[in-house]
Amino acid sequence: MKNKLLEALRQILIKIVLPFRRKKEEWLGNFRFSIAFRISLHYLKLLLINGAIFMGVFIVLFFSAEWVNSNKKADHIMDNIQRIINENPIEDSIDIVNIDSLDSNLEYINPYYIDGITLKIFDKQSNKIIYNDINLDISNSKKMFNHIYYEKGFINLRTHIIVFEEKQIVTDNNVFQVYFQYDLSESKEKLQWLLIAMTILYLILVYIIIRQGKKSDQKLLQPLQDMSATANRLTVNNLHSQRLNVEGTKNELKDLASVINKMLDRIEISYESQKQFVSDASHELRTPIAVIQGYGNLLNRWGTKDEEVLLESIEAINNEAKSMQDLVEKLLFLSRHDKKTLKLEKSKFNMCNVVEDMVKETRLVTTNRVIESPILQDVIVYGDKQALKQAIRVLIDNAVKYTKDGDTISISCANDDGDCVITVSDTGIGMTKKDVDNIFERFYRSDQVRNEKIYGHGLGLSIAKLIILGHTGRIKVRSQLTKGTSFTITLPWRFERKIEYKAERN
Repeated sequence: MKNKLLEALRQILIKIVLPFRRKKEEWLGNFRFSIAFRISLHYLKLLLINGAIFMGVFIVLFFSAEWVNSNKKADHIMDNIQRIINENPIEDSIDIVNIDSLDSNLEYINPYYIDGITLKIFDKQSNKIIYNDINLDISNSKKMFNHIYYEKGFINLRTHIIVFEEKQIVTDNNVFQVYFQYDLSESKEKLQWLLIAMTILYLILVYIIIRQGKKSDQKLLQPLQDMSATANRLTVNNLHSQRLNVEGTKNELKDLASVINKMLDRIEISYESQKQFVSDASHELRTPIAVIQGYGNLLNRWGTKDEEVLLESIEAINNEAKSMQDLVEKLLFLSRHDKKTLKLEKSKFNMCNVVEDMVKETRLVTTNRVIESPILQDVIVYGDKQALKQAIRVLIDNAVKYTKDGDTISISCANDDGDCVITVSDTGIGMTKKDVDNIFERFYRSDQVRNEKIYGHGLGLSIAKLIILGHTGRIKVRSQLTKGTSFTITLPWRFERKIEYKAERN
């Protein structure tokens, strides 16, 4: 039942509050408020709310202090009454209840009547009022409260605030009830003037705080304006030179500027990489296109009657077309990888069989190199068979390309405690340290290779590395100039078991 009521209440609030909130946000959306103004408005609201709370607490504390002060005076009166009763027992005392003689005993019994403290003493044994100055006209004030009396409590009568309290005196023979009445009207008047003065002073302080705070907010938010101005100036042409200012005192805005600068650095690197990629791709495509156009013009001039020219042109055009096709396929592979759309179809297979087939193919195609396979061990891997075969083919083709007749190429597949280790080494021209550091970059080709006019696009090793990394593997290269190069691929078995465990759980 309780849950139903809460749900009904929630639905009612949704129907009432949400439309109102949407209209409020829609209305506020028509105005443009600066952050400094919003902060100042927020602090103004907090100051006013806390100021009102402070005033309320102050009023309560003020009247509590006045009540405590009056209560102390009442205790002093109680001591006087106790002393009088002890000195003058009621049966032997003068007729204290006589109203005519009350004025003469007033100051003696209640010295605080001018302060608004009045009382009534009730004798329970005789059931008589032996003293009562509540109805007296004290200090030319109006005679009042002659028909209003509360034993305990609090009453606010327009301009007067009255507090009632009851005390008791117990003697050996009798019990006396003493009823006190505290008139806090003068305290109320003092409080009113005090509140007016405090309110004026507080509003002045609020104005000063908001005014100074707005200037401080504007200074604090100056980096945002600088960021906006810098962002407006950013273009492709000045991306390398325009950065946000991060000097001065460190704060969240400075941290934000630093983060944005790092983002701009990454954007610049990515942009330069893409620009270089397009430039290199255009350069690589320019050569086969130029060759095809050249032979096309040759056929156009000489026609198809010269059989030698015709055959040479057809062969050259076919070769360049294959080269362009190979380049385009590599570019598409890299593009799919960059767009995170490259998918690897993984399964378990024996890598030894794949390497053994590739060794046979290489020996069949390349007859002027010594192809060795010293180690061919069975090892099960979990991966994309065709992609891994493509990566290994890149290494073998490079070994053939950068060796000469009679050089040795070694291809091996080893099982290293479950890890699959594939090594392709050669005794070819080798590489310098600079080349080793850059060979996996796209379109990179060393000056030595260019000088010797060895054909290639400079994309094969980049693709091979991406494939190996896609299988959480590692690829290492060792090379010495004029001595040869060795590539080592390691595919870890731990990754395979992790994948197998996930597949079993699913």
